Amino acid sequence: MRDRLWLPPGLRLRPWESSDAPVVLEAFAEPVMERQADAPITTIADAEQWIQRRQNQWHQEVAYGFAVTDSADVALGGVSVGSLNPQHATGWISYWTTAAARGKGVATHGCRALADWCFADLGLFRLELGHRTNNPASCRVALAAGFAPEGLQRQKLAYDGVRYDVEMHARLATDPQPR
Repeated sequence: MRDRLWLPPGLRLRPWESSDAPVVLEAFAEPVMERQADAPITTIADAEQWIQRRQNQWHQEVAYGFAVTDSADVALGGVSVGSLNPQHATGWISYWTTAAARGKGVATHGCRALADWCFADLGLFRLELGHRTNNPASCRVALAAGFAPEGLQRQKLAYDGVRYDVEMHARLATDPQPR
């Protein structure tokens, strides 16, 4: 399995490293991001534990998380595939970026590269993702990364007493490469 995947322009994917903890802490401290983590991240130790969980998942082959980095190897965000189902050759994609990296194609390029890796290296056939319908930026990432919309899951998520619809997307190994 390749340790590093290169992307244009000046971006690359690599497994998470303990040195990424300050970026993880800063990213998940944002109000829009704090509920996206699997556990609260309020200290460097929390961020290090988040990274350790990503590394453990990788070693257990149950999920694969990558940092999307710039040419100086600074993490700008993350992409991951989890909920792997070998029988059906499916996986669930997620992505996020730091505030400074938003709107610069980081998530789109990361998702494209991750999808290509999933199809080539993991032998997956179908990749799925979902985003809240009140998050048009996430929808733009999904579409630009080649994930076709497939439907709406009404009021699937609940945050702070508010229910949110989720739009589902998928990309197949047989779909054309996104432009």
